[in-house]
Amino acid sequence: MNAADLAFLARAVELAERGRGTAHPNPVVGAVVVRDGEVVGEGWHSRRGEPHAEPIALAAAGARAHGATIYVSLEPCTHHGRTPPCVDACSEAGVARVVAASLDPNPEVGGGPASLAAHGIAFEVAPHDSDAAVRARRQNEAWRTWIRHGRPFVTLKCAVTLDGRVAVPGRRWVSGPESRLLVHVLRAASDAVAAGMGTVRLENPRLDARDVPVARQPRRLAFGHGPLPAGSELELRSGPLAAELAALAAEDVQSLLLEGGPTLAAAFLEAGLVDKVMLFVAPVLAGSGPLLVGPLGAPLDLTRLEARRVGADILLTAYVNEP
Repeated sequence: MNAADLAFLARAVELAERGRGTAHPNPVVGAVVVRDGEVVGEGWHSRRGEPHAEPIALAAAGARAHGATIYVSLEPCTHHGRTPPCVDACSEAGVARVVAASLDPNPEVGGGPASLAAHGIAFEVAPHDSDAAVRARRQNEAWRTWIRHGRPFVTLKCAVTLDGRVAVPGRRWVSGPESRLLVHVLRAASDAVAAGMGTVRLENPRLDARDVPVARQPRRLAFGHGPLPAGSELELRSGPLAAELAALAAEDVQSLLLEGGPTLAAAFLEAGLVDKVMLFVAPVLAGSGPLLVGPLGAPLDLTRLEARRVGADILLTAYVNEP
């Protein structure tokens, strides 16, 4: 795979983002048709039940799709569902080669490479650690976990001090205003937001998204045993964590933002149910107070650590379970 291939894949991944917020519960997917080094068609999946990215891009290319290469952010499906299989669309258009940034984890619609080979179409997937491949998996990380494991993708979010405390004596907030606004963006992008009953009893949080654009508010949950505080609008989830996540997944909840305290964080981590950690690290030493997470049975190694500045804070992001 050469640099041009990777560049066209990057474009397919970029196009896929145009379906963000509307394609749910389907994955976001983008496609680019290239003939003799020239882009002749582009497309992306917008809504469930509507055409997928490949047939849209192939229709835009028309007769120029014959003998062309189509670059897709996710391998073409073989599934007969609300729309015909994208593998068939590639074959009917006379595509010579398909290059994908990521493979489909769904056993019901996967098998694209074998099906393409049966149609005489060459197939290639991007190297696992290439930028296009990593970005393609990340942009559908919630959907991939939902499909593969039958539960939501869980992000543990917390604000901490430089000495690892989740509270600062005499202050309401640990992080700055820019970080707190970004948390509302994260809530707006999540299917559900949750806290533990310790946090709920202490703070009676709303857990909704405010002061940011919101297509739909997330479901707001409390894990633990009630009762909920008077006036709370949270849903109480009192069963075993794995069972509760499976029940949420069955209701199309693909992503869960966990804002609980140290006890709930430790419970999710010990159960292997945290996929990503986002820590807003504030430039302050608390000197005392509860730590980020309660005792763990063993250390956990995280991968793909990234850091970026958010106001006066540093946001650290890393994966416990990569998508």
